Amino acid sequence: MRNAALYYLQRYASSAANLREVLTRRVRRAEGVQEIDTDTASGWIDTIVSSFESSGLIDDRTYADARIQSMFRQGRSRRMMMLELRHKGVAPEIVDAALESLSLENAAPDRKAAIRYAQRRRLGPFRLKLREEYRVRDLAAIARAGFDYETARRVIDADSPESLEEDPLQD
Repeated sequence: MRNAALYYLQRYASSAANLREVLTRRVRRAEGVQEIDTDTASGWIDTIVSSFESSGLIDDRTYADARIQSMFRQGRSRRMMMLELRHKGVAPEIVDAALESLSLENAAPDRKAAIRYAQRRRLGPFRLKLREEYRVRDLAAIARAGFDYETARRVIDADSPESLEEDPLQD
């Protein structure tokens, strides 16, 4: 079980709760092949996760900071970042601290992320043609990504990509 956990951590960054869930799924799959006491396996999992936490192999704060930076570069909204990290089992106070850290490092992080999202998806000013016909669709796409209406409207209705960078209005 410990080797499986180490192998998983070699390939993926993980929170403590996520590693616990991965190992629990592994035990459930093994139950079909061999007889396993789930209470004993649960104890093993807790021991492994706590030993990894105490040794520093797993650190939810570091994981949250790294994931938020990665998602920010991808153009994810603060709302989506928060939901993903909470889904991975990171404590709400750790998520809030990591988001606060992002806000301190970047002026208007949601606006910058929305610009990056529009750029990646070729929405609004990044659309090559038929921009006016797709305005409502672009607004809907950016709203589904978790951005508020005002941010979405300012990004989609920008005259050009260059005007987004020099916009004095920030979040």
